[in-house]
Amino acid sequence: MRIGMAFGDVRGRAPLTEITRQIQEAAAAGAASAWVTHGMGWDALTTLAVAGPAAPGIELGTAVVPFPQRHPLVLAKQALTVQAAVGNRLTLGIGAGIARMVSTMYGLPTDRPARRMREYLEVLRPLLRGETVDHHGETYTAVGAIDLPGAEAPSVLLAALGPAMLKVAGELADGTITWMTGPQTLTNHVVPTITRASGSRTPRIVAGLGVCLTSAEDAVRARFAEQFALAGQVPEYRAMLDRESADGPADVLIVGDEDSIAKQLARIGDTGATDLMLAPIGTAEEQDRTTAFLSTVVR
Repeated sequence: MRIGMAFGDVRGRAPLTEITRQIQEAAAAGAASAWVTHGMGWDALTTLAVAGPAAPGIELGTAVVPFPQRHPLVLAKQALTVQAAVGNRLTLGIGAGIARMVSTMYGLPTDRPARRMREYLEVLRPLLRGETVDHHGETYTAVGAIDLPGAEAPSVLLAALGPAMLKVAGELADGTITWMTGPQTLTNHVVPTITRASGSRTPRIVAGLGVCLTSAEDAVRARFAEQFALAGQVPEYRAMLDRESADGPADVLIVGDEDSIAKQLARIGDTGATDLMLAPIGTAEEQDRTTAFLSTVVR
């Protein structure tokens, strides 16, 4: 199982220079991948275009860019521009976004998310390959092509939790990225569902979880529960927490001392996930301590 690190909003507010430094350190430590989350702060793709050239060798991914706000022609052009900037190391993670935010902030429809995603991918993937599209569909019209010299089509992963979206991910994407999805749910739901949908292909399954190396486990869990309380209430994540029999996000946090964290990481490895995307959380001191430990794990 490949071990990567998460950066950006999920770890709290930070200047762009600090995120760049963190990604550089992860690359130097031997992390397999660096994933920039996309929330209310920095734009994930733009952040990678800035930070990526300063961190050679490491895979760079978005986790994840919401697609409703970006027409496929727009996203294809942005993604391929980033590909050129980072030497074709981009993995494009996209998702439907939190429905409540998409509808209230942007006034965009959120019904039939799997149907919309399926049509979106049917347009986006040819565009990423430099092909011309002439699409007049149920939810999208897209006519044109993106041709950027030296930019290769990135791998595309889909944030997929429910059965319908996992089916789309297996059929039309290269895999999935999850967040706050525990080992029981990965084993019994995510991995078998997307594997069936992928047919003869082996899907990439990136399991994203928060992590904190600490001797004050109860205090860290309590703080995490407060900070991510809203995430535990929205239907998209609540459904996965219910499958895990978890009261809230703190119950799927990887937390404890070195031995405890190592055992929890091994348990995720046993689920069939191909990648871990670990987000050190907590204070700056806690994140630094956790990152230092994880650098020994990835080596």
